Amino acid sequence: MNIPAADEMSCQELVELVTDYLEDALAAPVRGRFEAHLHRCEGCRTYIEQVRTTIRLTGEVEPASLSPEACETLLRAFRTWKVEGGRGTP
Repeated sequence: MNIPAADEMSCQELVELVTDYLEDALAAPVRGRFEAHLHRCEGCRTYIEQVRTTIRLTGEVEPASLSPEACETLLRAFRTWKVEGGRGTP
């Protein structure tokens, strides 16, 4: 984990912005700070690749292939999320 300078993005901030980054919804200055952090931080590069892989793989899951128990587990997990500022948080 990096300890950022005042104008550098922290790992925590990057994690909070990852969805907007992947959806190309960050303002240019924020995107620049985000990508500069990725350039410096191997851990965050790994995290971004894990998120991309998760998105790709979950897009391949057919609802009919899930067991009733798996469906209920997922529904229960998402029921506990609350929306803050447009983002779901556990």
